[in-house]
Amino acid sequence: MALLMGYDVGSSSIKATLMEAETGKALASATSPDRELEIIAKQPGWAEQHPDTWWQHVKLATERIKAKTQFDSCDVKAIGISYQMHGLVVVDKNQQVLRPAIIWCDSRAVPIGQKAAKDIGARKCLRRLLNLPGNFTASKLKWVRDNEPKLYTRIDKMMLPGDFVAMKMTGEIRTTPSGLSEGILWDFEKDQLADFVLDNYGISPDLVAATVPTFSIQGELTCAAAGELGLRAGTPISYRAGDQPNNALSLSVLQPGEIAVTAGTSGVVYGVTDKKNYDPKSRVNIFVHVNHTARKPRYGVLLCLNGTGILNSWLKHNFGDDGLDYPQMNDLAAQVPVGSEGLVILPYGNGAERTLENRNIGGSLHGWNFNIHKKPHILRAAQEGIVFALNYGLQIMRDMGTRLKTVKAGNANMFLSPLFAEAFATITGAAVELYKTDGSQGAARGAGLGAGLYKGPEDAFVGLEPVRTVEPNKQLKKAYQGAYETWETVLDKQL
Repeated sequence: MALLMGYDVGSSSIKATLMEAETGKALASATSPDRELEIIAKQPGWAEQHPDTWWQHVKLATERIKAKTQFDSCDVKAIGISYQMHGLVVVDKNQQVLRPAIIWCDSRAVPIGQKAAKDIGARKCLRRLLNLPGNFTASKLKWVRDNEPKLYTRIDKMMLPGDFVAMKMTGEIRTTPSGLSEGILWDFEKDQLADFVLDNYGISPDLVAATVPTFSIQGELTCAAAGELGLRAGTPISYRAGDQPNNALSLSVLQPGEIAVTAGTSGVVYGVTDKKNYDPKSRVNIFVHVNHTARKPRYGVLLCLNGTGILNSWLKHNFGDDGLDYPQMNDLAAQVPVGSEGLVILPYGNGAERTLENRNIGGSLHGWNFNIHKKPHILRAAQEGIVFALNYGLQIMRDMGTRLKTVKAGNANMFLSPLFAEAFATITGAAVELYKTDGSQGAARGAGLGAGLYKGPEDAFVGLEPVRTVEPNKQLKKAYQGAYETWETVLDKQL
């Protein structure tokens, strides 16, 4: 029996899945810790975690897998890693961590990225990076250089969170082109490290790890790591990718026109294209996708809506004082017609939104009529507002030439609401296929591909079938379009 182990290293928790390669069946999954990991915020806008904490919970999640199912560690043929994007880990020559990781939601490097865009030139950045330097990994390293100069001189290598976990497993420091692109360190024009960004920041390219293909033998489990994990020494680590490209992989979103959507606390739309396009206002990000090659280029176009499920959660905890759960909230919202009888909610209450050119306009409610609108109207307007905000971002992607053929999502979070799923399918005009999968399962399948256990992607997605498919509601298309136009008019007045 050939087994695969996948790890998803998030900022909230670490999840592991043990998968049977031949059937694609998840034999066991486990998460650690039980409560969300702490995020250290020494100053407003800062967000740090210690990488050793991730490793500790990788080990604990593996222990929980072993407690749930009996298996021979010799049967685990490959390991894959998914990880929180945009983080910065720095180590010395002995591979010792020098400071807590500066993670994805840390905003201290925003001014550094803005200055770099001005110094390098926005046009050059967009042409060659397909993004502005922004608050990404390279800018975070520049912050360390400027603010912690003594520590900076001790840095041997910079890494992304997934690179760190792979280092703990293999003793080798490597990264991928996809990883470099998420740090805004990939030159799309030359298909290589973006030296001109490092030059601007005064950072030596020696600090950047050598690259390996996303799907490849990237190292083997050392005896020490095998002892800590209870797995077999020599097991290959054969895949690593950031959480959003990996989420797309977990849904078999690999070809132009395919779209992966997540609608958890924040919402992400990740579309695949073969065109090196960019948004002139940099309202969406472009990364090297996991299956990119020079002969068959594949790029991931990503938009993020910070205020997605967090709005629904806020309503549940602050508005549902009678003990409403999410299914009951969905039922109440469905009692109201499309458009919520003129009530509009803008779901922008979770910080600055990139699709709004980094404006922070806050969440807001409009058209409230005390004689008409009741709790169900607000619940529906919230779900419609989230869908419309995602569609607003999708229009940016459409204008860039991203084709919308197939939309896939996990059967979880906001997509558990029939209203939300139908509204999304109808306003975008695309059927939504919902799957029972997650990032750790995607990492396991990626490991099988990288280790050569599968002949190709078609084999790797054995057992992945949609739980249900939500088609656009043709009868409600006109009503949804009218509601969206009303919502967009309200948004325009706020910008």
